[in-house]
Amino acid sequence: MNERRDLRHGGADLNETIQLWEWREKIANLYYEIRTSKDAAAAWQLWRDTRSTMFRDHPQSPIEPADRMTFEGPTTFPYDPSLRLTVQLAPVASEQITVATGLDGDLSMHTFARTSGLEARLGGELTLYWIEGYGGGVFLPFADATSGTETYGGGRYLLDTIKGADLGIVGPDGTLVLDFNFSYFPSCAYSPRYVCPLAPSGNRLKGAVRAGERLPISK
Repeated sequence: MNERRDLRHGGADLNETIQLWEWREKIANLYYEIRTSKDAAAAWQLWRDTRSTMFRDHPQSPIEPADRMTFEGPTTFPYDPSLRLTVQLAPVASEQITVATGLDGDLSMHTFARTSGLEARLGGELTLYWIEGYGGGVFLPFADATSGTETYGGGRYLLDTIKGADLGIVGPDGTLVLDFNFSYFPSCAYSPRYVCPLAPSGNRLKGAVRAGERLPISK
């Protein structure tokens, strides 16, 4: 989560806010390209390449400034079409959750749906959250058998529509496509400057999701 900026105190804060605005726009445009692409593997390659460039070059990158010149981009598993899964959504009782996020204050969200269709492949189902506050948005964090060994220990995100990470809505047939190849680390995996909501205990899959972002492989 990015720190709040105060525009009243001069150009530095204004510049940072404009940079963040630009970052969000680039992410939103990227996910629009992903949603409208007819080639999932090509869309994933675009996602991978665009994020690598932004993490290396953009002033709002979560990578520490001193490390950006040598940063080779987020490491990912190879694209796996078998981890592009179609699920149904079932309503769940609304459970309120509040997460402390440092200077951003508390983040409030509530459960609104549970997937059906992941158990056979991934050893569990996932709960979707609605982040509250102005506008709101869908949030889908998860952890799996790779968390802490092959991927970030705090889990990964698949959907965070407030930040532009939106792979598409429920279709006319009531199904939702969850392509785990687009799973990514929260910003706090890269820098202590960020405080991020992590995967709740109910969103921990027993299976290994070897798709999306992973920890670098030791050379």
